Amino acid sequence: MVELEAASLFRTLPPAEWRELNKIAEPRQSSAGQEIFREGDPGDGIYVVREGLVEISALVADNQRRVLSQRGPGEIFGEMAVIEDRPRSATAIAAKDSQFYFFPRAEMLALLQHSPGLSFNILQEVSHRLREFDRLHLQEVVQAERLAVLGNFARGIIHDLKTPLTIIGLSAEIVCAENATPEKRAQAHERIRKQVYRINEMVSDILEFTRHNQSKTARKPVNYSQFIAEILSELRAEVEAKSCKLELENQPPAANVNLDSRRLLRVFVNLLHNATDFMPEGKIFLRFIANEKEIITEVEDTGPGIAPQIAETLFQPFVTHGKSHGTGLGLSICKKTIEEHGGKIWTRVEPKHGAIFCFSLPVAK
Repeated sequence: MVELEAASLFRTLPPAEWRELNKIAEPRQSSAGQEIFREGDPGDGIYVVREGLVEISALVADNQRRVLSQRGPGEIFGEMAVIEDRPRSATAIAAKDSQFYFFPRAEMLALLQHSPGLSFNILQEVSHRLREFDRLHLQEVVQAERLAVLGNFARGIIHDLKTPLTIIGLSAEIVCAENATPEKRAQAHERIRKQVYRINEMVSDILEFTRHNQSKTARKPVNYSQFIAEILSELRAEVEAKSCKLELENQPPAANVNLDSRRLLRVFVNLLHNATDFMPEGKIFLRFIANEKEIITEVEDTGPGIAPQIAETLFQPFVTHGKSHGTGLGLSICKKTIEEHGGKIWTRVEPKHGAIFCFSLPVAK
């Protein structure tokens, strides 16, 4: 049980003001579960909990009641409606048998007018409540955004997995059919192989997207020209498998770059896949621009270019446009990898050109 003088709002006040408070304080009590006031009621006064526990709740979306806070011994509630002279914005219910000090609004306002200490204490209390409410609201917004991202992720993955799994199932039936010709079985085997590869690519994207930042010690100085020469045949095979061609516009610089070869190869593969997904056939050009500080690599295709409606969100997770498959993680993985290497990635637009993706890597010192 907390006496009036020990309440947080009043403990710094001089004795003369305690006596004034005692004169206007009205003792009240409520049984567990009893409503003290309801939303919309007149803001007729301030309460201080002497003993017990009070839950402050309000109606939120879909008329669901939610507990916003709890008030224990020595704490006040109901102050906002009194200060603002507006109806109650929340409901107070005794969570257990409770006793209170009640201060009528008119008498409390009169006391506030000639007590700077009490006014300052109430201002501090209101400020603390607003800060706490903002913090909780921010947590809820972040949590809601996380759940929305998770929902988009789950929907995208389920949608993208259903198609290859359906194809695998139908192809497996053909392989097992007694009357299937060798040619049909070979075609079914090839369809299954392609769909397994497709699923593997999606799983790789997910694992890459969810991995933690790589430490700098995992990278080592690599001659960029040699690196491009080593991966070029693999990149050409990726592109030619989709009836496209890959061309070098100029030779890459021979400067050293601190990089993880496997992960940077993944950046090239993702950018090339992104280009070939929009071109039934066409060309992809690699060009390189270097100075003393960095190497810029540009990947340009002869496709339709970047859709204006996704230009601003291009590197965000789960963003896709005009594609019938994919997790929407490819470009966000590219961004994450390049930034972990100390570089930047962006797009460049030129009239009558396809999509142009550019990324920079710092030259090793």
